[in-house]
Amino acid sequence: MTAPARTGFGVTSMHRRLQRVALRRPGAILTADHRRWHYDKPIDGPTLAGQYQAFVDLLTDDGCEILWLDDEQTPPDDGLADSVFTYDPSFMVGEGAVILRPGKDLRIDEAGLHRRFYEHNGIPILGEIDAPGTVEGGDLFWIDDTTVAAGRGFRTNQHGLDQLADIMTPLGVELFVVDLPYFKGPEACLHLLSVISPLDADLALVHAPMVPTALHQRLTDDGYELLPAPTSEFDASGGLNLNVLATAPRRCIAVEGFPGTLELLRSAGCEVRTFTADELCIPCEGGPTCLTRPLLRA
Repeated sequence: MTAPARTGFGVTSMHRRLQRVALRRPGAILTADHRRWHYDKPIDGPTLAGQYQAFVDLLTDDGCEILWLDDEQTPPDDGLADSVFTYDPSFMVGEGAVILRPGKDLRIDEAGLHRRFYEHNGIPILGEIDAPGTVEGGDLFWIDDTTVAAGRGFRTNQHGLDQLADIMTPLGVELFVVDLPYFKGPEACLHLLSVISPLDADLALVHAPMVPTALHQRLTDDGYELLPAPTSEFDASGGLNLNVLATAPRRCIAVEGFPGTLELLRSAGCEVRTFTADELCIPCEGGPTCLTRPLLRA
């Protein structure tokens, strides 16, 4: 599989220039019960909304076109608090979209939101994960143009991965499946992208103690340099220091406040821009990558 043509959609990497992305404005999250949604604390709605706008501004400053998952300026309060984290309910490949099935029960209805979005925008839907399968986008990332790493854990199960392989294999895409650790258990949000953020075709930021051994070996065999982020900052941020969004090769957006991680990125030649996310990201277990559903990288 080659890099997507300029058709308006298509993704086969984590690092090519992010040209088009699907976002959803904060809605139900602004008033969500933090205990029910497994957030660290009650949400300050106005502060969260302001931090979200700062993130959007960084994307538009990069020339990224934004397609909104809502028709109205203010989305309806449909109860889908996590739907602002648009990376998880679907996945893009070169030929179109795959509708996933979240492993967090409160997120299952987000799959329908993404399905309607793709239908409305004329983006082909190539398949869909059905019960009892679960797959979340945060457990998937492109190693190269023909290989997707997939993390099997509490949010993504074997039933889902079997279905995803059935969809991907005819497209010439291999799944490289690895197991995730128990960490803090089934209620916590530990994705594969919680422990690695690809930044270029040969560079990734990692939380080394939790990178699956088989994945570490595969990436190093493929010529990746793996940057070990400070463990103290991973612990202090709940892993959100590691959630870095590449908008082009070695150009990225990161959460502010973790100087060791930022220095590590810059020392590797990355251009890093940051935004304050102590309300939007850190309490809610979702970072810059989680807030986006890339539609076109070319």
